[in-house]
Amino acid sequence: MTPETHKLSQALWRIYNRPERPVPWAYGGNLPWNDPEFSQRMLREHLDQSHGAASRRTPERLILLDWLWAALHLQSGDRILDATCGPGLYAVDLAKRGCYITGVDFGPASIAYARELAAVENVGDRCTFIEQDVRQFVPETGQYDAALFLYGQLSVFTPAETAALLQTIGRSLKPGGKLAVELLNPDRLDKKNSTWWFTDDQGLWGDAPFLHLGERIWYEEEQLVLERFQTLHLDTGEFEEIQLCDQAYEVEKMTAVMKQAGFTAVSPYPAWANLPLYDAQEWIVYIATK
Repeated sequence: MTPETHKLSQALWRIYNRPERPVPWAYGGNLPWNDPEFSQRMLREHLDQSHGAASRRTPERLILLDWLWAALHLQSGDRILDATCGPGLYAVDLAKRGCYITGVDFGPASIAYARELAAVENVGDRCTFIEQDVRQFVPETGQYDAALFLYGQLSVFTPAETAALLQTIGRSLKPGGKLAVELLNPDRLDKKNSTWWFTDDQGLWGDAPFLHLGERIWYEEEQLVLERFQTLHLDTGEFEEIQLCDQAYEVEKMTAVMKQAGFTAVSPYPAWANLPLYDAQEWIVYIATK
């Protein structure tokens, strides 16, 4: 038996003996955004205009930017905090409208791309991109006119971390400053357990032949979805397991959490106020005022 075959055998036994219902958040409950290779592959997905699974396609993103500009009462010269900014696609567009942006993200490839994009678009002087876990980021107090937490990223943190993040962002806003948070609509959330598998030689899970096995598990009491991603790299026999938790929030619950974090008013907009987005019905965007 070759070393690769032995590793594959061990991996298959590990899959066979996996716990039926893993403990949520046991492995952090998030994707390895800060892993250099994973980050590079994820950047490729962000920039792929054939789908909107990582970042929305440009036409839809521009529609959202127009809506956010009005809903957040933005104007040229405003300071904006973009939490989990990814490759800076929203941030750079806002900088082109005259705003000053601080973007924070855990992914090294995304932050490098955001800095390059800002330079190419001649807005580097209005953009600051910070490579850091947003949970450890300490922004200036009372300095921002608005903040963004888009595409469901707030739900990949534990409820305690979410509450702390909202408090941190709240402190960073000026009086009357506004926060936009986009979360999955709990009424539209897929709560059925499911499994899938596929093979490929290039994609988010690897750039050499791999077998990917996925599971989606709904936890009723905790109100969360746990996705378990298991990848076998066929040329080396290496095995990876990643677990992603997605916490669901009813509108009343999220509104209460935001008010406890110091926001005085919270307005939910189901389906992005009926904007023409391919997946608008899956989302609720909250506009919270400090």
